[in-house]
Amino acid sequence: MSESHQELWLIRHGETEWSAAKRHTGRTDIPLTPEGERQAAALGQALAGRRFGLTLCSPLRRARETCRLAGYGDVTNLSDDLLEWDYGIYEGKTTQDMRLEQPDWSIWATSVPKGESIQQVGHRAQRIIEQAMAVNGDVILFAHAHILRVLTACWLGLPPEAGRLFVLGTASVSVLGYERDTRVITRWNVSQEVQP
Repeated sequence: MSESHQELWLIRHGETEWSAAKRHTGRTDIPLTPEGERQAAALGQALAGRRFGLTLCSPLRRARETCRLAGYGDVTNLSDDLLEWDYGIYEGKTTQDMRLEQPDWSIWATSVPKGESIQQVGHRAQRIIEQAMAVNGDVILFAHAHILRVLTACWLGLPPEAGRLFVLGTASVSVLGYERDTRVITRWNVSQEVQP
């Protein structure tokens, strides 16, 4: 397959209690809510068994459960490079919490004590891209909002902190690809809600 036709499918995990509360959820290994499980099953219906050259998944439970419920659990490879950003002392806090102490606080523009720098997250994202580029076929990634946002910035040749520009809802599907030889976003933050 020509590189210019390859796609990277980015799947953010389904809802968790912390994602619903907008808490920074890095390495805390929490499960999906019942709504998150429903969302993950809807992803499986939307993907309809589509085959990929490689399936990669974060080892954290919320991503693994989403991958399994979407129908890819038996073909996935776990990758520590897809772990969510290690938020260090900010783990479990909301942006609103932090802005009570620092009015202009943003995870994208601050150092992260006892966690990862944005550059370290960017290095992990770049390794995933390089691994994907070595595959003959499309690649699907089951992971988390911030690592996928940083990966998208890296895909587009932007600095990792440009990931702040790309919002991702839970259980969303986004696709990175090419327009001719230029890396582009071909689909972004598509919800797979199933109507009752």
